[in-house]
Amino acid sequence: MINDLQLQLGRKLIRYGILLFLLGLITGFLIPAMQNPRMGLSSHLEGTLNGMLLILFGLIWTKLRLSNSVLKWGYGLSLFGTFTNWGTTFLAGIWGAGSEMMPFAGNDSTGLFWQELVIKFGLISLSIAMLAVCGILLWGMRGNAAEN
Repeated sequence: MINDLQLQLGRKLIRYGILLFLLGLITGFLIPAMQNPRMGLSSHLEGTLNGMLLILFGLIWTKLRLSNSVLKWGYGLSLFGTFTNWGTTFLAGIWGAGSEMMPFAGNDSTGLFWQELVIKFGLISLSIAMLAVCGILLWGMRGNAAEN
């Protein structure tokens, strides 16, 4: 049974997805100005792809069979994971950092200790968040379509 919270969160996910997609497009214009353009390209791709992912999540949100508290957790973790993914790679591109956690895109660019720490924390926390979101979504899609 679809409730108002599901509709509201689904719509917000779509709106934030469009915003993140836009940020990814804008990031593409900034690539030449970054200390590590390769990481800037990663940020551009993360923004656009994660924006589309949020839009997709918003479209399926009303099909989930979850309690309101789990819906809210999934919503928050989805936003945290996708925006942190874009933001972390964006900072890495600007700082010329990230080779420790992302050796291919990092292109042997190493930032200051605290910059690498911020990137490491962002990447690890977003990975955990997105794994949790996938579990929540899989759990929420259980059952037959006729039961929804």
